[in-house]
Amino acid sequence: MPLKPAAERADASPTGHAARPAARLRAGRQPDLPIGGLAGPFRRGLVRLGLAAASVALGWAAPALAQEPAAEPPKAYVVMDNDFAGPGGTDMQALLPLISDPTVSVLGLTVVTGDGWENEEAARLLRFLEIAGRPDIPVVNGATYPLMRTAFEMKLWEQRFGKIPWKGAWGGLGPIDKAPQQQPALPHLDEGLPTTPPASGLAANFLIKQVHAHPHQVTVIAAGPLTDIALAIRMDPSFAADAKQLVFMGGLIDTAMQSVTGNADFASDFNLIFDPEAAHIALTAPWPKITAVGDVSNSVMMDRALMDRIAAVKTPLTAYLSKYLNPLPLWDEMAAAIAVDPSLVTKSIDAYMDIDVSGGVDYGRAHIWPDALAPKDAGVRLVTIVQDIDRARFTDAFVKAAQWTPPTK
Repeated sequence: MPLKPAAERADASPTGHAARPAARLRAGRQPDLPIGGLAGPFRRGLVRLGLAAASVALGWAAPALAQEPAAEPPKAYVVMDNDFAGPGGTDMQALLPLISDPTVSVLGLTVVTGDGWENEEAARLLRFLEIAGRPDIPVVNGATYPLMRTAFEMKLWEQRFGKIPWKGAWGGLGPIDKAPQQQPALPHLDEGLPTTPPASGLAANFLIKQVHAHPHQVTVIAAGPLTDIALAIRMDPSFAADAKQLVFMGGLIDTAMQSVTGNADFASDFNLIFDPEAAHIALTAPWPKITAVGDVSNSVMMDRALMDRIAAVKTPLTAYLSKYLNPLPLWDEMAAAIAVDPSLVTKSIDAYMDIDVSGGVDYGRAHIWPDALAPKDAGVRLVTIVQDIDRARFTDAFVKAAQWTPPTK
């Protein structure tokens, strides 16, 4: 069942402007000259006291001092681009730290093929927002395919260099042999079809528009393949520089041993592997700041005990989350939480980073250099690599966010 865009929502994006105090004009002051032995300030105080007494005697009401309106806390403007596979799971749960925080203005959500196909992801996302009570957030369709990579090419790569554990829309954890080369029709959705349509337009245009509408204020969270981000950069070279920062889920470093001794899927940098060229374009663009969350993202797991904490509060959202429990690390949830609360980070390191696009065994993998060795002429940029976070505080905040209910209107 095709989802028809709603043109009227194309420009509908939440805004939050802090109140600005009125400018004050300073009157010119006369020097304080001694008069009758009294210094100027003291004499003026007596004059004011006399006038006040006279006003009371004549029944005048003293005017109240003007109260300046309390300034609202500045909003954190956010656009999340993600492969919103579902129902439930890390892709959907990544929204919880954003939609539950009154200081965060979610300007919109853009959808990219990755863990699933884009049309299915968009439908599941719209339905999730309805259940969560936030159907007002614009959802914008994005890239259906990577810039260069195809299912057929990935199959050939696997034949030469070994299996990729998770292939997303191109076979999941299974073989790639039967993966469709083109996006299939929308399948049955267990959680139900959404009644809210997506916003009109495409993700790259939406990203550009929001960043320029709020110069140097928008945090772009890329929790899926970076195809939409790369398209925006290629369409508008000023896009990245005009944003506040890029926070992305990816950039796993030195995971070869983990793939042998631990869970190979958790050691696979899928978001970069699925579209290496897009990741290269995104990470060599002139962002004011780039933060990579991948290296720490396996440190907190979703399990039944954690979900039971969430489900202790009964809401339509917690019922949905509990029904579709997917025991995986809180990958995208952590990226979103760090984006809006960087104080969660307890350990990080800055290094230059780029993505291998040579097509060889390391195709789609991140490489880092210290300042002295980085090939800066190639456009590599400094990236903050998160190494550890306050896990207890993150987990407690995530539980609270999952139990959030929208304010009654």
